[in-house]
Amino acid sequence: MRVHVVSDVHGNADALARAGDGADALVVLGDLIDFVDYHDHGGGIMGRVFGAAKVGVYAEMRRQRSHLAAAGYARELWAGLANPRELVEEAVREQYATLFAALPTPTYATPGNVDTPDLWPEFARAGLRFLDGEVVEIGGLRFGFAGGTVLPEGITPRRGSAFRPYLRTPEDFATSVAALKRVEVLCTHVPPAIPELTYDVVARRAELGSAALVGLIQRQRPRWSLFGHVHQPLAPRLRYRGTECVNVGHFQRTERPYVLRW
Repeated sequence: MRVHVVSDVHGNADALARAGDGADALVVLGDLIDFVDYHDHGGGIMGRVFGAAKVGVYAEMRRQRSHLAAAGYARELWAGLANPRELVEEAVREQYATLFAALPTPTYATPGNVDTPDLWPEFARAGLRFLDGEVVEIGGLRFGFAGGTVLPEGITPRRGSAFRPYLRTPEDFATSVAALKRVEVLCTHVPPAIPELTYDVVARRAELGSAALVGLIQRQRPRWSLFGHVHQPLAPRLRYRGTECVNVGHFQRTERPYVLRW
């Protein structure tokens, strides 16, 4: 059995259309949408709405790790629009129409933080499975899926913003993880909360991982834990308690799926 796995597609529909070539199935671990393109400032939804120059200012603030200033600048940009949420939702739907049409069958997908999963049912068709807090059998192995990323303790998702990223409280995410029983292949967007897996060497910071995933690995010892989210990880893979933990890569840039064989 051969399964290809991708994550962090960020709008690269052309490469996504080839991602399943030669595979029995494709697994997508989220972040289909290209919201802010840090490599092409005129790309992504923000580039389309505000233009490359303004996105360049925002990206430079992020590169300088001036995150509060960047957030304030973005709020000012969106506040200058009459109907920012409607504008963003239209752009998200346009990207999803292209991306979901590019997916081969069968495809099994879970959302990332740069996704709007409540829109996914609009693009359902035969051969596509959208999974979150669910287990499905692929080639005789039990694949467990949990989508989104985890917020810091005590922080709740912001309401009223133009874009609605899939950010979950640790409790909410843990509920989805708890529903995964007898998992042999753990499929998530966010990594387990293991420092080597969460640290991004280019951004020079640790992303948030999930303690609930670490707990599942300790209890169930799946054969693989597959994830994305961290674009330039300190450790692309490591073995933890007998589980092979693998960051499947920043697919937008690499255009190469991770190949899983058994």
